[in-house]
Amino acid sequence: MALSRPVQLYPGIAAVLLIAVASQFLATNYGAPVLVFALLLGMAMNFLYRQEHTRAGVDLCATQVLRAGVGLLGAGIAVSDIAAIGVSGLGVLLGGMAVTIALGPVLAKMLGLNRDFGLLSSGAVAICGVSAALTLSSVMPKSEEQSKFTLLTVIMVTTIGAIAMVLYPIIVQTLELTPQQAGYFLGGAIHDVSHVAGAGFALSEAVGVEAMTVKMVRVAMLIPIAWCFLMLFNRSTGSTQSLRPPGFLLVFIALAVVNSLGYIPVNWSATLTELSKLSFLLAIVALGIKTELSGLAAHGWRPVALVLLQSVLLGGTMLLWAVFMI
Repeated sequence: MALSRPVQLYPGIAAVLLIAVASQFLATNYGAPVLVFALLLGMAMNFLYRQEHTRAGVDLCATQVLRAGVGLLGAGIAVSDIAAIGVSGLGVLLGGMAVTIALGPVLAKMLGLNRDFGLLSSGAVAICGVSAALTLSSVMPKSEEQSKFTLLTVIMVTTIGAIAMVLYPIIVQTLELTPQQAGYFLGGAIHDVSHVAGAGFALSEAVGVEAMTVKMVRVAMLIPIAWCFLMLFNRSTGSTQSLRPPGFLLVFIALAVVNSLGYIPVNWSATLTELSKLSFLLAIVALGIKTELSGLAAHGWRPVALVLLQSVLLGGTMLLWAVFMI
């Protein structure tokens, strides 16, 4: 009996791992983001979730492995990043994030979409793209509809983030922004950390360093905002049982504090961050396997419009501050 659980999990985990390896191979050879391939290949293998012997392992990757990735993400956070951009810059950055998240449900309602999707997508846009989408989704009520919202959000922020990585440096060069201005704009407006690095360091090392510093401040806000989401959804469902912080959020906070104090060596921090990215990759594959493409397509153009509006709102705020106040 002791072997029954591992044996039950193995087929699904093995399938997720194989798809993740294939996704990484395609990303390496074709130069596209690995998460795009992970999503597409995962959804193409949706039939695996209808098989009894693979379902348990896929569910494990979509939940427990995801939460492990969130916890490990804290090893890349340092409190010193927050002090580096100044009080006024921090105020505008946090204000832009807050407005983006607050307007998420309003814009979603205007487009005829679910409030939860508006919150999830706005949180992903405001904080750090895919990592934020997966983290916030993990503290929201679980349902088939929620899984679709998560996949839609991941698809949209990945696509629009990739576009911004190419477009925003052009804006920087057109407006002839200084490295400080450019770094604040890129780090404050682009979704994923990888896209920020790509856009910033493509311009210069100085812009890249500034952009990554600003971006890390946004990433550091992931847990406070996840905690707000947790309280919001507990209140809306009338539940009080889950108001204790989940273990993976405590791990995130603990690692962030220890890293801020300088007790995690740089190479260890980098290794834990890479393990976090691997966990997110496996989770994306699993979520793709659990999702039917027809269910995503049924939402039409509205999710695209929603995430685009949220992205333009945040990007416009950061650009105006960078141009006129720095």
